Amino acid sequence: MKNLYTLPEVDDSAFENFCGGNLSGEHEACIDVAAIPSAAESFALRDSKPEGVGQELRVTAAEVDDFVIGWAKKRGLAL
Repeated sequence: MKNLYTLPEVDDSAFENFCGGNLSGEHEACIDVAAIPSAAESFALRDSKPEGVGQELRVTAAEVDDFVIGWAKKRGLAL
């Protein structure tokens, strides 16, 4: 697997917000996600809070799928 952290930055306009329960602002409780253009089936995730600016978690589709399915099961959520 290619080292996703060596790839160029993702343009801010590529990120989508997935929000829930904003605490103190329009995008205070969001997770942003964007496809990494130069790597098929790879994504950058970031925190929308001011303290998280500039920090990304880069994952493959398989890694994020595994997380989402596991999280949903643990929380008793239906997909």
